[in-house]
Amino acid sequence: MKTTRREFLSTAGVAGLATPWVSVSAHGAETTGAGRPKDAEARRAKLRKILGQPVLKKDLFKSPVIIERLELLRWENSFLCRVRSTDGAEGISVAHSGISTLYPIFLRNLQPFFLGKDARDLDLILEKIFIYGFNFRYNGISLGLPLATIEFAILDLLGRIAGRSLGQLIGEIHHPEVAVYVATEWRERPLEETFERIKQAVAEYDAKALKIKVGYLMFMTTDMHAKGPVGKTERLIPLLREHYGPDMALYADANSYYDVDEAIRVGRLLEANKYAYFEEPVMYDDFEAIKKVADALTIPIANGEQDQSFVNFRWLIANDGIEIVQPDSYYFGGLIRSVKVGRMAAAFGKSIVPHMSGGGLGFLYNIHLVSVLPNAGAHHEFKGLGTQVRFECKTSPLKVVNGKIKVPTGPGSGVEIDPDFIKKHQPVSA
Repeated sequence: MKTTRREFLSTAGVAGLATPWVSVSAHGAETTGAGRPKDAEARRAKLRKILGQPVLKKDLFKSPVIIERLELLRWENSFLCRVRSTDGAEGISVAHSGISTLYPIFLRNLQPFFLGKDARDLDLILEKIFIYGFNFRYNGISLGLPLATIEFAILDLLGRIAGRSLGQLIGEIHHPEVAVYVATEWRERPLEETFERIKQAVAEYDAKALKIKVGYLMFMTTDMHAKGPVGKTERLIPLLREHYGPDMALYADANSYYDVDEAIRVGRLLEANKYAYFEEPVMYDDFEAIKKVADALTIPIANGEQDQSFVNFRWLIANDGIEIVQPDSYYFGGLIRSVKVGRMAAAFGKSIVPHMSGGGLGFLYNIHLVSVLPNAGAHHEFKGLGTQVRFECKTSPLKVVNGKIKVPTGPGSGVEIDPDFIKKHQPVSA
C-alpha cells in the first residue's frame, strides 16, 4: 500500500508541518478519504471566501490614519521607506535590494495611489492596488516588491500608534520564537567542499535543520554550457542523512531545475533518506508538472517563493499539487497577502514555510509573519544576520539561540533604526 504524504510527514519526523489552521470538516465541506473535498470547484470556492476575509485588526484604531507623506530614501545601496500620517505618526521599513531596479514603479505607480488613503483600510488598498497595477500592465514581483516595502512601513506606523507588534496587528501570536533552518548554496562546488561548508554553517548557528540545493545550476548561471558535478546530488543526499542522523530535519530545493521524470527520480532518493520536503522540483509555474510530481511521490512538495498571484496558490491547493506553500513576503506584496495564503493552506490541512529574501531586514519581517501562522512549518529560512542597517532591538537579541530566534514584541517592527543611519539617506525622485 502506498504511503500517503501525510504519513510521510510523520515518519520523516516533521509532523508539525501538517498542523491545520482551520479544520476542513468544521466548515462542512464534503470530504473523501483523508478529509479531502470531492469537488475541486467547491475547494476553490472555499478558498475564494477565505481571501475575502480581512487580516489587519482595524478595530485597534478609532480615528482615521491618513497617509500624508510616503518617501523612498537612498544612501549608496541602502533603501528605506518612510511614511507619515497627517497627525505626525511615522513608520519606516528597509527595502529589498531589488528596489534599486524597481523604484520607478514605487514612485510613479504606488506612491500616488497611497497618498491621502486611510491606513486602516490597508486590506482594501492592497486588493485594489493590484487592479490599479494591472491597468498599468505591472504585476508579479515588479509590483509586489515595492508594494511590500510600503506595506511594511505602514504596518510599522500603525504598530507604533497602537502599541502593538507587526504580528499583533495581523493575527494572534502562536510562535514567540521561530525555529530556523540553515539555507545552503554551493551547488556548483565539488562534493567535498560543499560538505565542509555545510558542516561549518550548521555549527555556526547550532542549527537543528538544514536545506540543501539539489541539481547542478543556480538561476544566476550565465554560462550556457555549464555543467555541475555529475552525481553530486545522488551522493550528497544520503551523505548528510548519514552524517547528521535521524534527528536532523533535512530539506531539499531544486530551484525548478528538473523535468518531471528527473524530479520523481530524485524525489524517491529523498524519500529513502527521510528528507522532509522537496521544494520547487520542477518549473515553479508549471502547475500540471508540479502535480504530476506530487502525485508520484510521498514526500511533500513545496512551492511558491516565485508565485505572484492568489490564483496560482488557489489552484495548487485546490488540486492537491502542493503540501507546503512558500510565499515570499517581499515578492508577494507584504505580510497581509502572505497571511491570506497561509489561511488558504490551513483550510485544507497544509502548511506554510515562507521564503525569506536575503539582505536588509528580511529575516525580521519573516519571523513576524511566521509568528502569527498556526500552521507554520517546523523550521524557517535563515540566511544570516548580515546587514548594513544599524538598529537596536530592546525585546530580542535577534540572534539564533539553540536553533531559534525570539520575535520582537515592541511596537511596529520592534526595532529602532539608528537616526544617524536614516539621515544619510536622501529622497529618491522619479
